[in-house]
Amino acid sequence: MTKALLATTYFGPVQWYQKLNRHEECVIDVHESFLKQTYRNRCIIATANGPLALTVPVERGSEGEDGIRRIRISEHGNWRHQHWNALCSAYGESPFFDYYVDDLRPMFEPRWEYLIDMNMAITELLCSLLDIHPLLQKTDRYLPRESFNSEQEAMIDYRDLIRPKHAPVDVDFQPKPYWQVFSQTTGFQPNLSVLDLLFCQGNEAVLYL
Repeated sequence: MTKALLATTYFGPVQWYQKLNRHEECVIDVHESFLKQTYRNRCIIATANGPLALTVPVERGSEGEDGIRRIRISEHGNWRHQHWNALCSAYGESPFFDYYVDDLRPMFEPRWEYLIDMNMAITELLCSLLDIHPLLQKTDRYLPRESFNSEQEAMIDYRDLIRPKHAPVDVDFQPKPYWQVFSQTTGFQPNLSVLDLLFCQGNEAVLYL
């Protein structure tokens, strides 16, 4: 089966986890340059006022020639506390928040220096909670987009397909509506952080992937 080549994500969207569920092997690019305003350091959750982006501050200029794997997390603005409070406020009344809260709380502790290490820990935890079991690997070199050969690499490149703004059409991803906390007031909001799906659907979340 063809591998999936993916950018790293911070509590990535449903679309990203769909790729993890549908490919037995998934390769995370740890050599690319860091791109702002992407899922690499942000997630989007549902609130009573609509979608809310939660962004991890990073120390720019820390990557050098080693790409995103050298991007350090910034401690500016007490962001961990803010993100956790936002999740509690948005999903505290969801059916499965209390079920997963003890597993997720440690992800908001200052345990990692580098963004890629925190994201990988989050990904591994969420795969376990979702009951999906991809073989996760990291790139061993930079794979330039402009000359990427999917057949030669035996990988499908999803790095630029999954993004919060101006995303290309993904013919393999059709968001399936599910009950959301604020759906009566905001309508169904597709492709939010997979946390939204997990808190609202629990162990049936995998059925939407």
